Amino acid sequence: MRLQFLGIIPNTPDTDSPTIWVDEESGDLLIQSHKATEEEVQACQEVGSIPGHSTDIPSHETVIRLPKVMRQFLPRHDSEFSHDEPRA
Repeated sequence: MRLQFLGIIPNTPDTDSPTIWVDEESGDLLIQSHKATEEEVQACQEVGSIPGHSTDIPSHETVIRLPKVMRQFLPRHDSEFSHDEPRA
């Protein structure tokens, strides 16, 4: 896996520092950020996603809260990164 650093929360202290990287092979994002609270997870589950899809959070997944200031580091288009397979 080859990662490219995209950004860290501006003016971050040495700790508590949300960070974002992209896997240059797959185009996937890796995000270090704050864990969502139980209330936030419950709200996500109440809203759901697509009809009929489970709202349970699998044990290998989690919900994180990405601070608004970090959105500046999110890629705008898949074409910004080279990867062989199209993303779903």
